[in-house]
Amino acid sequence: MGLFEPDTDIFQNRDALREDYQPEEIVGRDEELQQYIAALQPVINGDQPSNIFLYGKAGVGKTACTRYLLDELKSDAAEYDIDVTTIRTNCEDLTTSYQVAIQLVNELRAPTDQLKPTGYPRRQVNEWLWSELDSIGGAIVIVFDEVDHIEDDSILYQIPRARANGNLSECRVGIIGISNDFKYRERLSSKVQSSLCEKELQFPAYDANELRDILRQRSEIAFYPDVVPQEVIAKCAAFGAKDAGDARQSLDLLMEAGDIAVEENATELTESHVDAARTALERSRIAEGVAGLTQHGHLVLYALMMLHEESDTPVRARTIQERYEVVCDRAATDALVPRRMRDHLNELAMLGIASRVERNKGEVGGRYYEYALDTNPDLLIEALSETVDIVGVTDEMQQRLDRSQ
Repeated sequence: MGLFEPDTDIFQNRDALREDYQPEEIVGRDEELQQYIAALQPVINGDQPSNIFLYGKAGVGKTACTRYLLDELKSDAAEYDIDVTTIRTNCEDLTTSYQVAIQLVNELRAPTDQLKPTGYPRRQVNEWLWSELDSIGGAIVIVFDEVDHIEDDSILYQIPRARANGNLSECRVGIIGISNDFKYRERLSSKVQSSLCEKELQFPAYDANELRDILRQRSEIAFYPDVVPQEVIAKCAAFGAKDAGDARQSLDLLMEAGDIAVEENATELTESHVDAARTALERSRIAEGVAGLTQHGHLVLYALMMLHEESDTPVRARTIQERYEVVCDRAATDALVPRRMRDHLNELAMLGIASRVERNKGEVGGRYYEYALDTNPDLLIEALSETVDIVGVTDEMQQRLDRSQ
């Protein structure tokens, strides 16, 4: 017998808990689905597709609902003899309209006829794009996932107006833009807002009941019968609702709990498996976030941790700057100016390691931000001790780690 053998006690389809799994039915998003269906209705009527802008936090169902409805749209359109083509592009690594146009052309062309990333006039690339779209004909829906990564928005203006401008004649194109950034719309030019945001749908965070429905649906596919008690589903949902209303986090938690149960040769999941899974995922998230910080990012984090330990948080950036300068002195490193130090603080907030809350004290006190640690300090010290080697700081961190254990 080899080193590996199939597990048959816990999982029957572990992939059902993954982010890219598409369930046969969407749960927890009835209202949003009805609004989305209404926005897509013109396609079935044979009209120009609407341009739709979806926004909400990560893990709230924007992409899953889009995949589900577009599959349904293509299926229903076929019954009415309507030609519908969908194109899905993730813009995470695309920052310019030029890169987006190149990507679209390559997705529409054969693998042997691909464009290089650079080296063509912008006008020529656009003409190739119009040609490829017209060669398809019918209704075309282009999905830009993580659309907020596009720094110049000209492509978001040109595609919706391509038919009116005479660039397209054989097809009718609509755009679906998906963003995690609630303020992205405000950064768009007014002319793009009027086209891209023709229909807007906001996806709020899931509550605990909605997360329970999602976890129950996926667990019935992922696990064998009677492996996941309802209290385990409820606990995973409660953690997800408390953290961010993020279905992805709850599903990851349930998957990790299942993996731990497999390692322990258990016959069913328990709440203790969920607790162990949460700690493991938190440790992994923190380690990844800390490892990606620069030296000064580590020093800013350590300064915030010191203030947290002294029960002096939440605190304004200027107070953190003072402690950060002390830490830099110990590390024999020149401190950054306050503006650059705040950039590192904001990065910590973006990673979920710190929290940032805006305060408004009116005309007298003005508006400012307060920061606090938003992560288990013991896990942070552990991660810092493994990734940071700064003279005068590392030894003190290790001492704090020893005291916490």
